[in-house]
Amino acid sequence: MTGFPDFIRKLPEAETSLHGVTLWLLQGRSGSATLFQAREDSSVPEHSHGAQWGIVVEGEMRLTIDKVARTCRRGDEYFVPAGVPHSASFKAGFRAIDFFDDPNRYRPRT
Repeated sequence: MTGFPDFIRKLPEAETSLHGVTLWLLQGRSGSATLFQAREDSSVPEHSHGAQWGIVVEGEMRLTIDKVARTCRRGDEYFVPAGVPHSASFKAGFRAIDFFDDPNRYRPRT
């Protein structure tokens, strides 16, 4: 498979400042999830927010959490505690599913 299936791509897209990235958004009362797909090589500069858990679906990501770097590949899980600085870089074709403890971490694109 080269991407998420049609029923996922029909979800609302989230607003993002990331270049070459699409985020499909699910929101609940106590948290939210994004289905993340990179169309191009890209990176996320260092930032922090509420707790985040994710799993790599395809590709590879270089993830730095609190100045400790690791490479995450298909099937690898990662956890970023609330308020901890982190950054990432990834290649085109990278896909992941991220869960946030904030239902409003992202807003639907209008």
